[in-house]
Amino acid sequence: MKILIDMNLSPDWVVVFERYDIESVHWSSVGNPRERDTVIMEWAKTHGYIVFTHDLDFGSLLAATQAETPSVIQVRTQDVLPISIENLVISALQQFECELELGALVTIDQSQYRVRILPIRRG
Repeated sequence: MKILIDMNLSPDWVVVFERYDIESVHWSSVGNPRERDTVIMEWAKTHGYIVFTHDLDFGSLLAATQAETPSVIQVRTQDVLPISIENLVISALQQFECELELGALVTIDQSQYRVRILPIRRG
């Protein structure tokens, strides 16, 4: 599993993922910090990464394009610092590892996880 950390999340997440033997990279180290979400999504897809974000636009992009990849993990909490939600994020990654490898949108909030298999169908 490889995680691409979006600009709206701290680069400190790289260290967190390393502790769990999860390869990760913060977008600021591989791309233009002002780049559009579509470019970030394409980079993640091309390089085999899962997008980790606090931005709801990525889920909307998946739905609008009917994309099968890349997988996206959306954090929907006010406090997105690793010290506050590390356990939630790691638990969700472990629980939905297979789905994320195949193509999924995983949403994490304080009380639950939700998973939608890609492509997202309008219903």
